[in-house]
Amino acid sequence: MNQKYQYKTATYYTITYFITSTLWLIGAYIGNKGNGNGEDFIFMLFGLLAPFIVSTVMTFSSKNKPMKKEFFNRLVNIKLIQPKMLPVMFLIMPFAVLVSIAISTLFGGSMTQFQFADGFSFTLGSVPTLVLLLLAATFEELGWRGYAFDSLHSRSTFFKASILFGILWSAWHLPLVFVHDSYQYEIVQQNIWYGVNFFVGIIPMGIIISWMCVKNNKSILAAMLFHFIVNMSQELLSMTQATKCIETAVLFVIAAALIAYEKELFFSKKHIVANAQHSETEITPKAASVQI
Repeated sequence: MNQKYQYKTATYYTITYFITSTLWLIGAYIGNKGNGNGEDFIFMLFGLLAPFIVSTVMTFSSKNKPMKKEFFNRLVNIKLIQPKMLPVMFLIMPFAVLVSIAISTLFGGSMTQFQFADGFSFTLGSVPTLVLLLLAATFEELGWRGYAFDSLHSRSTFFKASILFGILWSAWHLPLVFVHDSYQYEIVQQNIWYGVNFFVGIIPMGIIISWMCVKNNKSILAAMLFHFIVNMSQELLSMTQATKCIETAVLFVIAAALIAYEKELFFSKKHIVANAQHSETEITPKAASVQI
C-alpha cells in the first residue's frame, strides 16, 4: 500500500459499479432476447474487465512512480508467493468443501456429494465454463488487488477494509442475477435463499482472499491462483446448494479463526498513523511560510 498517495476510493467504486452494471445489464437484455450472436458475451466480458481497467487507469494516472512500480511488481513477480503458503492456498478451500459436505450428511444430506460432479453447475452461451472460471479469477483479482483494496486499507484497519471489501465485492455481482444462464441467475431461480447465501458467502471469502494475498507479499498472482482454486473447488464435487449454505457458515468460522490468529495484521493502525504523520509533515512547512 502506498502511503503517500490519497486514494480516490469513492471515485473508483462509483465508476467501476456504473460501468460493470451498465454493460452486464445490456448483455443480459441481449442474451434474454435471444437476438445476439455472441454480442452479449462481449458486454459481459468488458463488464468483468471494468475493475481492472479502472484500477489500471487510476494507478497510472496518479503520477506516483512508487505506486506504479509496486503495482507492476505485485502483478509479475512470482517470487512474492511464499512457498510455505502454497499448502494452505491449495487445501483451505477443498477442506471447507469436504467439511461442509460431511456436516450436511448429519442432517440428511446425500453421501453422493463426495462424488465428482458430472459437469459444471452453469454455462453461459457457447463459452466453456472452465474458461469463464479462469477469466473471473484473473480479471477480478487484477482489479480488486491493486487500487481497489489498497484504497480501503489506506484509511482503516485490515479488518475493516476486508469486511467492507467483501460487502462491496458481493454487491458488485448483483447484476448477474438478471443474466440468463449465469450461476447467480440459476441459483436464484432454484430458491431465492440460495441467491442470498451466495452474496452473504462472498463476505468471508473476501476476508480469506485478502489475507491470502497479504501473506504472499500482496502478490496479485497469488490472489488470482487462489481465486481460481476457490472456483474449481465449488464445481469439482456434487455439492448441493443446501450444502453451500453450510459452507458459508464454515467460511465464516475459517475467517474468524484467521482474524483471531492474525490479530496484529487485522487490527494494526500503524499505517494509518504513518499516513497522518506524513500529511502533517507536508502541511507544516506551507503553514510556516504563511506565518513568516
